[in-house]
Amino acid sequence: MQAQLAAAKQQAEAKVKESVGKAALEKSKMTQAQFDALKEIASVPYLSALPTNGEKADAVKKLFDLMKKLPSEYTEKMPSVSQSNLDKGVGDVRKYGGSIPFGEIWKTLVRLLAVFGLGALCTFAMQFLMSDVAQKTVNTLRREVDEKLERLPLRYFDSHASGDILSRMTNDIDTISTTLQQNLTQVITSLLQIVGYIWMMVTINVVLTLIVLATLPLYMVTTLVIAKRSQKYYASQQKHLGQLSSHAEEMFAGHVVVKAFGREKKSAGTFRAVNDELYGAGWKAQFFSGILMPLMNFIGNVGYVLIAVIGGIFVTKEYLNLGDIVSFISYAKSFSQPIVMTANIANVIQSAVACAERVFEMLDEKEQIPDAEDAVTLREPKGNIRFDHVRFRYLEDAPLIEDMNLDVRQGDTVAIVGPTGAGKTTLVNLLMRFYEIGGGSLTFDGVDIRKMKRGDLRTMFGMVLQDTWLFNGTIRENIAYGKENASEEQIVRAAKAAHADRFIRSLPQGYDTVLNEEASNISQGQKQLLTIARAILANPVVLILDEATSNVDTRTEVLIQKAMSTLMKGRTNFVIAHRLSTIRDAQMILVMNHGSIVEKGTHRSLLEKGGFYAELYNSQFAGKEI
Repeated sequence: MQAQLAAAKQQAEAKVKESVGKAALEKSKMTQAQFDALKEIASVPYLSALPTNGEKADAVKKLFDLMKKLPSEYTEKMPSVSQSNLDKGVGDVRKYGGSIPFGEIWKTLVRLLAVFGLGALCTFAMQFLMSDVAQKTVNTLRREVDEKLERLPLRYFDSHASGDILSRMTNDIDTISTTLQQNLTQVITSLLQIVGYIWMMVTINVVLTLIVLATLPLYMVTTLVIAKRSQKYYASQQKHLGQLSSHAEEMFAGHVVVKAFGREKKSAGTFRAVNDELYGAGWKAQFFSGILMPLMNFIGNVGYVLIAVIGGIFVTKEYLNLGDIVSFISYAKSFSQPIVMTANIANVIQSAVACAERVFEMLDEKEQIPDAEDAVTLREPKGNIRFDHVRFRYLEDAPLIEDMNLDVRQGDTVAIVGPTGAGKTTLVNLLMRFYEIGGGSLTFDGVDIRKMKRGDLRTMFGMVLQDTWLFNGTIRENIAYGKENASEEQIVRAAKAAHADRFIRSLPQGYDTVLNEEASNISQGQKQLLTIARAILANPVVLILDEATSNVDTRTEVLIQKAMSTLMKGRTNFVIAHRLSTIRDAQMILVMNHGSIVEKGTHRSLLEKGGFYAELYNSQFAGKEI
């Protein structure tokens, strides 16, 4: 009986449990398996009650595995966790036991500080190295340009404006220096940033990274197209800048002449015309540089939209979680910034490229013929000069000197006269090898001047020109320019011989008076006296005088003529004369016309001959035009 009652009780309890279970399943809308999973979840112990990290990790894994069996309405409010993040989290629990790893956090902070410190050190080193490299490069470039100018023939300077040459040495090289110093450093930094961002994106998702990299060809094509268009405008900008510098230098140097002839409006008009051309080239160059940044941003935004759309799909498919896509979008946005910066810098570099082209164009110019390796050195030069069938022309199709023959001995004074363009100055240029002869031979003491070093040859000549040249410095330094290590006694003696000592001592600082850049703080005649003193101090073998007394008064001219007579004794002298009255005592007068010597003789013999010289001489005194 008791057994039957117990069995009935058990059956009743089972039926009740079954009824309750069915009611509970119906109420919760669960299957039996889901209900069993819920019961197992309830039986999972608290992590703090588990003794080992392994048991805690197993409990977390079991808990998440069971949660996957529950209905969606039970888990919809819980955050979505990808399998990769779940595995990583379980691994962290297994390693750290679910507590905050302060030790690891501290190690991470130390590593971050080390990375930041290393980054700052690398930035400092990069700036230091780039400053050194940039300045050394520009220093070398300036030195090469300066040395190149020393090797260029006089023909180059005659055919190029001095302002344009100065612009190449200053403005163009300064632009190259700025680009090397600032922009090149930024390019290196941007390239390193691009590599870093690519690596970070690859660690998150390769497919999205490839989508971002697919925009790179668009960046490159856009940059190349814009750079190609802007390059010619940057080159034009530098060209017009050189023209503007040349015009400004010319006008300011000759401002007295400009004002005297009332050419201010003409000069200002020319300036405005060149300035407008510079403005047009500069505007176009800056315009194309300006549109590059918006185009780069547009391409970056296209990539940004693609990432946002495809990344959103990946999140819904649980290929990525929300945190990953947010991080990736941030990296993708940052990835475009150094590219945009590099593209913008690449466009700015076009200006430096244009400047470099102008500088290298100068460096590639054809140089004067180098001195012979077996150059002859005259130990005791005398001054015997011989022209033997010399030919020369500035332009190939414009003959000037076709067949010049001249024999000048030591101590001879040769006066050269003739109308403008006759070739008087050309003869002097050939003597000093400013230009190379085109044929025949020109010898100094029997040695062809092409077999001598130009420096050695030119030390044998002293020049006093009609156009004086004095540099910014003291009067003493200007006189001593003709002789290295000249003593004070020699300088004063030369000044007295040139009759310059009296006016020099009348100045407040005497020989220490500083001449400005144009030597405008002394008169034109005083400038001429200083150049004569410089020639006297140099004590040359051959003296070249180009109307040396044209800028002094009559009284001073007489004194200088006496000093010149003393200076010219024992030397070979070439006197280029415009006032024929100053060369009456010359031992030989060469009359030149159209590059040829048409008459030769003394003053008296040429007058008696009644030829071209007599016509020139009489026209000066009769007031007739030549």
